[in-house]
Amino acid sequence: MKKEDIAALVQKTSAFFASNATQSYQFRVEQLHKMEAALDRYEQRISDALYKDLYKAPMETYMTELGMVREEIRFLLKHLKKLMKPKRVRTPLSHFPASSTLYYEPYGTVLIMSPWNYPVNLTLTPLAGAIAAGNCAVIKPSNYSPATSHVIAELIAETFDPAFVTVVTGGREENTGLLEQKFDYIFFTGGTAVGKLVMEAAARHLTPVTLELGGKSPCIVDKTADIKAAAKRILFGKMLNGGQTCVAPDYVLIHQAVKDAFVEQCKIILHEFLPTEAYTSCNMTRIVNSKHFERLSTLIEGEKIVIGGEKDVRGRFIPLTVLDAVNFESPVMQEEIFGPILPLITFTDLQWAADQIRARPKPLALYLFTKDTAVERKILSEVSFGGGCINDTIVHLATPFMPFGGVGASGMGSYHGKQSFYTFSHEKSILKKSLLIDIPIRYHPYSEKNFNFLKKLM
Repeated sequence: MKKEDIAALVQKTSAFFASNATQSYQFRVEQLHKMEAALDRYEQRISDALYKDLYKAPMETYMTELGMVREEIRFLLKHLKKLMKPKRVRTPLSHFPASSTLYYEPYGTVLIMSPWNYPVNLTLTPLAGAIAAGNCAVIKPSNYSPATSHVIAELIAETFDPAFVTVVTGGREENTGLLEQKFDYIFFTGGTAVGKLVMEAAARHLTPVTLELGGKSPCIVDKTADIKAAAKRILFGKMLNGGQTCVAPDYVLIHQAVKDAFVEQCKIILHEFLPTEAYTSCNMTRIVNSKHFERLSTLIEGEKIVIGGEKDVRGRFIPLTVLDAVNFESPVMQEEIFGPILPLITFTDLQWAADQIRARPKPLALYLFTKDTAVERKILSEVSFGGGCINDTIVHLATPFMPFGGVGASGMGSYHGKQSFYTFSHEKSILKKSLLIDIPIRYHPYSEKNFNFLKKLM
């Protein structure tokens, strides 16, 4: 799409917002219901497209994509009236007599830029929040998942007025063209490097942003952990979507005393997950493209492989591969893996493990496996990260009752549930002053008496 066409599209969407059509509760609820109905109609087409792009199994598609979007829409429909309602807050005595109220207004036209790894979830979940908050939206799905992006474009075109919500498909040229436009809010999900470019472009228009990025999310397995549960749940998180998940366990910091037992449990669990080693079946997600496959293949080279390591170049498939004897200087520890490779780094001192995480960019997620509440308190109080789990992986993001987002290099801002509404809303503070009484101490001429009285009030 040409830049002038993108500019005209954004202008049209902004004009629709200016008409105030999106402001009412009735309009927002109607659009969310239409979105929910569209998911029903398109469920099979979405599943087929995700299989074409990523070989994603139907169950995994529903669990990580469609089911999560449905849950988000249901939450917003249930709570939207309350979320939209102005909220009275306390007023300081110094403002007597007055009342204070918070109003929630939409930003306007929102740009939602989504990635290829969970293209439906990470497009439609923020869109639901933007709609609930009363915004218009321009959506830019990833060019790396073309079949799914095409289905998303058709779903949006069939469901919404194009002046209200529209999709721009394409690659780098379209991304650049969109980022040159003035939006009222930008919601970006993707890598840290591109996130910096998005923030730089947003700064030119002073556009607020939410950046959902990534990073190297660690697992800590201490000597008190339930090793069987730790192996099962870490492998679940690492194998989900072929490891191509922003909150996937990137590496494991494991106590030396339980490392061997953990590796043996991983072998047992892997056999339970894949009893026939049918790696070529539809139940295993493939690497998205040859470029990423080659990058992951390079990360394995020269490492001590204790599980996996095979590569199917033609099918772009790498089975779960566990690496032992890894250190923080190893090549596999220099970037977010974003694939089914699991490095193990041993420790004997928990403080050392915590310090190693703190010395690096703040991760999007952290997973701690322990039975010791003192260990739990220590890690939660000393280590900064976006969010995570105790004795599990991944699932903390699959709830509308907690916000999801990063911190530092792993992102800024959050969404899910009511936080999606707040993310896409400007909180407008209004103090309403009474006309019945006007306390004169703030007015000229100033006096010592009024000054002393003011100190008592404030």
